[in-house]
This record gives sequence, structure tokens and C-alpha cells, in this order.
Amino acid sequence: MKVRKIPIRTCIVTGEKLPKKELLRIVKTPNLEIIPDLTGKINGRGAYIKKDLEVLEKARKSRILERKLETSISDDIYEKIGEIIREN
Repeated sequence: MKVRKIPIRTCIVTGEKLPKKELLRIVKTPNLEIIPDLTGKINGRGAYIKKDLEVLEKARKSRILERKLETSISDDIYEKIGEIIREN
């Protein structure tokens, strides 16, 4: 039987290489919306962050998500991301 390859992605905040399931993808869509991508299939520029509230807070303070996605991100979006992390 074939061994299935586990996709690995890098957290933009911590620099850790982790399995894709342990990360949350944040997407800037072609319509310039910023949304959390739970499916991993939404079109647009994506950035991965670890599913950890401390990592999210570091991303907010350092504004690294804004730099990677090349747009400003409102506090509402950070709150929505925080709710998703708490649920998982």
C-alpha cells in the first residue's frame, strides 16, 4: 500500500513547518476581501498561521499578515480568526 504524503506548510509568524491541518489559511481574494479559508481551496493569495491565539496576537502586533497579503486588516477580521481558532 502507498504511504500518503502529508502536505507541509510554513507558519508566517513562527516560521515553523507544520502539517497543513495544524495551520489556518488566511486569503486575500481577487475582490480584495480578507477571509479565513477553512477548506484550503478559496482562490487568492494565502498565508498560513498556526492555530494558536498567542501566534494570532503576535501576527496582529507585528502586522505580518498585512505585509504578506499586501493590504490592511481590520480588527473584525482578527476577531473572526480568533473565534475560528477557539473552536478548533
